[in-house]
Parts: sequence; structure tokens; C-alpha cells
Amino acid sequence: MGTDSPRTRRHSGLKFLVGLLVTVLVLALVAVGIGWWTVQRSFPETSGRIEVPGLGQAVTVYRDDAGIPQLVAETSDDLFFAQGYVHAQDRFWEMDFRRHVTAGRLSELFGESQVGTDTFIRTLGWRAVAELEWEKMSDESREYYEAYAAGVNAYLDSRSGADLSLEYAVLGLQNAGYEPEPWTPVDSIAWLKAMAWDLRSNLEDEIDRALLATELPAEEVARLHPGYDFDAQPTIVGGSLIPPGGAAAQTGESAETDADARGSRDTTTDDGDDALASSAPAAPAAASSALESLRASLDALPELLGPAGGEIGSNSWVVGGELTDTGLPLLANDPHLGPAMPSIWYQMGLRCQTVSAECPWEVAGYSFSGMPGIVIGHNATVSWGFTNLGPDVADLYIEKVAGTEYELDGVTRPLDIREETIAVAGGEPVQIEIRATERGPLVTGLTDTFGEVASGYPAAAGLPEGEYELSLQWTALSPGRTPEAIFAMNRSANWDQFRAAAELFEVPSQNLVYADTAGNIGYQAPGTVPVRKSGDGTVPLPGWTSANGWSGTVPFDAMPRLFNPPAGYIVTANNAVEQDRRPFLTADWDLGYRAQQIDLRLREHIDAGEPITSEMMSAIQSDTFDANAARFSTVFAELDVDGDAAKGLALLDGWDHRADADSAEAAYFAMFWRALLDGMFADLPDGTAPVGGDRWFRVVDELLDQPDSPYWTNEKLGVAGRDAMLASALDAAWTEGVDLMGGDSDSWRWGRLHTLTITNGSFGESGIAPIEWLFNRGPWELGGGSAIVNAIGWDASQGYTVDWVPSMRMVVDLADFDDSTWINLTGASGHAFHPNYTDQTDRWAAGETRPWPYTLDAVQEAAVNTLQLQPGS
Repeated sequence: MGTDSPRTRRHSGLKFLVGLLVTVLVLALVAVGIGWWTVQRSFPETSGRIEVPGLGQAVTVYRDDAGIPQLVAETSDDLFFAQGYVHAQDRFWEMDFRRHVTAGRLSELFGESQVGTDTFIRTLGWRAVAELEWEKMSDESREYYEAYAAGVNAYLDSRSGADLSLEYAVLGLQNAGYEPEPWTPVDSIAWLKAMAWDLRSNLEDEIDRALLATELPAEEVARLHPGYDFDAQPTIVGGSLIPPGGAAAQTGESAETDADARGSRDTTTDDGDDALASSAPAAPAAASSALESLRASLDALPELLGPAGGEIGSNSWVVGGELTDTGLPLLANDPHLGPAMPSIWYQMGLRCQTVSAECPWEVAGYSFSGMPGIVIGHNATVSWGFTNLGPDVADLYIEKVAGTEYELDGVTRPLDIREETIAVAGGEPVQIEIRATERGPLVTGLTDTFGEVASGYPAAAGLPEGEYELSLQWTALSPGRTPEAIFAMNRSANWDQFRAAAELFEVPSQNLVYADTAGNIGYQAPGTVPVRKSGDGTVPLPGWTSANGWSGTVPFDAMPRLFNPPAGYIVTANNAVEQDRRPFLTADWDLGYRAQQIDLRLREHIDAGEPITSEMMSAIQSDTFDANAARFSTVFAELDVDGDAAKGLALLDGWDHRADADSAEAAYFAMFWRALLDGMFADLPDGTAPVGGDRWFRVVDELLDQPDSPYWTNEKLGVAGRDAMLASALDAAWTEGVDLMGGDSDSWRWGRLHTLTITNGSFGESGIAPIEWLFNRGPWELGGGSAIVNAIGWDASQGYTVDWVPSMRMVVDLADFDDSTWINLTGASGHAFHPNYTDQTDRWAAGETRPWPYTLDAVQEAAVNTLQLQPGS
């Protein structure tokens, strides 16, 4: 496929039905002067004074030249009120769209095309769980959420329709009667459920294994899903395998041994590690089409953080003061998510005019529009970063269902049944029935896919005939305390307080790195992780026996942690936490290529006696070294080829294996890699095509040492053996390069293939070009790649365009917070054509960052606009 291949199952977007009239009207809107007036009318006021009813005392909003707001208030309530107001100023459409997603109400906006999505989300019950979390919340946290909602609504009271955002003008052409409802605290909380779903677990890997098992023996499935190489790659708690000076390998030990916690980790069963093996049969061949459809159904849901899969990850690391130029820690973080317009993140600062027990906030960093508080960043004492831990937290069960009852331990029990009504723009309401067992909702009736899985799997597995359905058990469907965790984290002042805040962060489970101004660094893995009675969650288990299921969750004190390790630094990049399998978290770690390269870069400086600087940390974030390309260089050196393959090897000769945007070598190697994967694995079952990330690096790496493996033979290509397959892929890549970029390889560059178009999460994939033109931006030519530190990922099964990105980058200097740096993928504004819509993207693409003023003096000096929010009547 070419570089402009359409978005696929891994990159599905929101599609909705609009008529020809919309296209004509939008073209007219853009063509005449009225269009520009309509565009600008939603731009918010950012200077002067505004009277805002509901505000207790005045709040000052400073904005720098990037439009990033820093809020200063007298009270906590006024601070969060102002945060809601400012979020609504810049991002209300994004907030409104998200709450419709999380409540299963997209059909109210876009019509009957979204009934299926709404049904699925209502069946999972995101909104219902959020309502339970609201009821359980402490009075103090409830007060903050209510203040935030009041601020949002104060802004809504002052504007409506196109005055809120251009998207409402476009929506009005299709759905003229729509008016946004007032914001509620539950709207904020429900967003965490969408976040948890997109970061849910290894469900895609489990489906892939099941599909492979329909045609391949178990040993080949294992070969194509290799485990973590603990002998070659670093672990988070174990640390680096690189000894000082590059001598023999060694592993680090935690300074905080957690002996009691480690002793309690045997929380699975009394049978030890053997109990981690699955007790259920592999999925039969008859279920292959259903499993394929199942994955497609999951990916058809709106992707608010990005496509699910192995590339959803992050880099985060922290270096102790003994190794830095300032004598205090440096902390770096860059979460890898799907590119979105506007960026998933919203930069801001929240500060009390006088910090006290009653008003304790002086925090800055990255927030989510629609939620109070700062998700990632720092306060006056501590800084923290997130990467996805990725434990397996969702299981499917095969249930015996008869009518309105299901069976458990030989006893029939009534299903929990409720009916809901989906309102549909331009159509009649749709009634749906939601059914659940005590494990979770029945997902069988949502699509034909789930019915095929439920009916085909038991019969092929030799189970008795009967009516079978699937239930889903998922940690995020139980009310938890995550909505309160952000507040606790924002005001934590030391390691103990930070860990107490982390204990509240139950879903989704994350890796947290930590640093403080006292010089400490740390790591904590929080989250609700199930303890299974049997199996390891990789295949559906019978639900009619209580012998299967969850016996509880891993205690927080048993979750891995690390404090002031002897190595002086901690690296997390979604790699394995530790070799010890207690507690069992997942079998599907990122395989450690990014973690290893970050570790190598840090050790290069440390072994050379060079203090680590903030600039070095940023340079590592932009590192484009491709370990996969370096692995092939030794094999290429021994190849005897001619023709186009020889031209290709000549081009690669002397390459430094860096996937820079202007690199002809990187472009050619990417085309070779894609051709190689297609040639080697063309006969795999449908739906299992290699996407080309870390997993496939490892698979092919091991096969390179097996030149006679059947995977090197492709009868359709007429090749047999490793060298012949490599030569064929080299030839094909050269031909593709000429077709795509011309016959002069000196003019080739990776960025010509590897482009990013940042897409609006709602209208940006409407299928109507004028609407997409209004809201999308790009393309940008980029370097980086999958399983590279600068993780600008692409899907080799589809093309070279960018699918995952470092959604932001930050480096926090604990010695002087005003020397910290940050950058966002897009800009502060969610308003198309606003100066701050994409004003950070060029610098982001170049690997550059912006100064991050934090102290009030620095904030005031950087301010180009100052807005006073005054109490009004």
C-alpha cells in the first residue's frame, strides 16, 4: 500500500452521516467573509476584566505567548472554578464531545450511525460507574469538582452555539436543535473511564494469540509472541544491565527492599507459578472469523487517547542529584498516544495567592480539559511522570444463559437487566436492554461478533450444547478512588505523601516516577490488579463455576516500588518492572528497546564523568536510534547481492542507524522492513499482520540466527532461505523508493514517507473534505519510529504515516523549576484558526521545547495577556 493508505481497524475514527447540503454550506462558509467572522467569534477573551457570577474573589489568569494559562486565586474553590472557566474558554467542544462518548450519547450529536457505539459504552456502564464514584467521594473532593463544574457553567452562561466553538456552527448544519447541557462533576469523572479503556490491558495481544492458535501449533504462537528477555533488557526495579564502564552485566538492587511486601506477593494461588498457566483450551479454528471481528469491534470505538496496542506507551525517567549538573534531580516524561487535534493535554498552572492548609495549591503541568487538577507535572516540592504499566485487568467468561437467568455452580440466578433509551438526532429513540452477571456485563448481544465467539468457542472446546454468552470483568467497572488521586498528588510534599496519593490511583494502572527538592527519586506502581483463581487471563474461561474468576486484588504494598536506588537513576518505558513474577501483572510488556536506549544514553554520560543536564535529557527524548536497523547491519555485511539490492546496501553502508526525518537511509530501511515482514509472514491468519513494532523486532531478530526457518520461504515470491528473502525485500524496497520518491536516492528522506496529519477527534474524520480542512492540520515530515525513543510510530501493515506520537515532552529541573522545559503536540487552544491552535507543533516536530515559567515572578514576566476574573452578580 502507498503512503496515503486509509485508516484501518487500528485507526478507526468517528464517522457520521451528513448530506450534500452540509458540504455546500461549509464551502460557502469558507468562501465568504461571513466564514472568518464565524471562525473568530468563538475566540475567548484573554485580557482585561470579566465579571463572572459565582466567583467568590478575583482570580488572575496570566497567559504567555503560547496562550498557556497560569491561574492565581485566593481560595481553592475559586481556583478550581477558574480552571473550569478557562478550560471551557479554550476547549469546550472537546469537553462536550468527550462527555457524550463516555455517557454513550454520541447519537444525540451525530445521529443513528452512532447507536452501536453508544450501546457498547452503555453496556460497559462508564457513566454509571462514574456516578457511583461521585457518591463515594470525600466531601472535600466533591467541593472541588463542584467548583470546577460551576466555572464551566459560568462560561456556558455567557456563550452558546458558534460563540462557544466553530464545531457548533458545523454541527448546527446537521443538528440545528442541539444545545449543550450544564456541566456536572460526573462528566469530569467519566472521562477517567475512557482513559482506562484506551489503556486497558493486553486484550489485543490475547485476541492475536487466539487467532494465531487457530492455524499454528502452540510453539509457533509462542515464537510470534516472544516474552521479555530479562537477560538482555533492563527492568524498572532491577535496573540497568550495563555495568560502569561497560564491563560484565549486573543487576541493581532496590535501596528500599520491601521485604515484607515481597513476601506477600504470592497472592495468586497456593500452586505457585504453575497456576499462572492457562487452564482453558486454545480458541478453535471455527472462531477465527469471530475473533477477527471482535478486534475490529473493539477498535471501532472512539479512540480518545489513540489506537489500542503495543505502541500506547511512554518514556519517563528520573536522575538523582549526584549525577546531575545542579546537584538535584532531573525528571523527564513523554507519554506516547495517538495524535489528536487539539492535543490530549492542556498545559496550565494553578496557584494560591497565599499557600496555606486551606489553599495548598502551587502546581503546574499538564491537565485534561474537563477535569480539575494537574495530571502530570510538579508543585513546589515534588515532580512526577506517568507511563502505562499495562497489567492484564480485563477477562472474558463463557456464561450459560437461559432466557433471563444464568448458571453458577449448578444454581440458576437471575440476570441483572435494565433498559435504557438512546436519543438519536434526526431519528426515533432506540430502546436497548443491558444484561449482566455478577462478573460483569454480557457483551454477546451487542454485535454478531460476540455471539459468534460465544457460540463457536464452547462447541469446538467439547463443552455441552446450550446457550452461551460472554461476560466481561474489568477493574474499571468497579467504583474506585482515582478521581481523588490527582488532588492528593498535586499537594504531596514528600515520598510518603506521594505514595499515599498513588494508592488512590487505581485505574488505569501506571508507572509513576518521582523526584523531590530534598534530592530523593523514586518509582511506584499503583493500580487495581486482579488476582486470578485460575488461568492467566489470556483466553475466555467457563463462567458457570466459581473456580474461575478473581479472588481479590494485589495489595498496594505488594506492588513494585523503588526509592533512591544505588544506580542513581530510574528508567521506565513500559518495559518489565522486575524479573520476579510476584505479583503477576502481565505477560505482554514492551520488550525494552526504548528502555535500553535511554539507559545506554544515560550511562554514556555517567561513564564519561559528564554530569547530566536538562539539555541532555531533552536530547535523549529526541533520540532516533533504531536498534532494529543496527541488528541488520551485521547480516547485511555478509550478503552477496546484485542489482537493486546492491544499490540499497550501498546506500545503507556507513549509516548511523538513526531514523532522522532527512535520512535517505532511514526511508530505505523502513521500506525494506515493511517488505520483509510482508514476505515472511504473508501466510499468517487474517487479522494478525505484523505492525512492525518491538514485538516484531524481536521475532525477526531471533529468526536471523535460523537461516533455514520456514519463515524465510515464500513460494509466491519464489524465494527460499534467509539470504534470498533479504535480497528480495531489498529489491522490493528500492523499487518502492523509486516509485514514491524518484530515481535519485540522494533526494529520498524518511520524512517524505513518515508524515503526520493531526486530526480532530470528531469532525476530522467525517469523510467530508471541506469539514476536515477546517479542523485538521498537517502534514508534518517527521523522523523517529516504532520502538525508538522518539516514538513517532507507524503501522507496517498499513503504510508509513504516523499513528503514535510523544503527545508532549517535559523535563523538570528540581533545582530551579523555572529552568524546566515543556512542549505540547498542538497548542493551548481548541479553536480552529486561533493563533494558539498549532503554534507549538513546529517546535515539537523539531524536538525543541519551550521555557516553563513556574514562580509567580517568572509567570508575570512571561505574560503577554492578563485577564482578571471578577465576582459578578
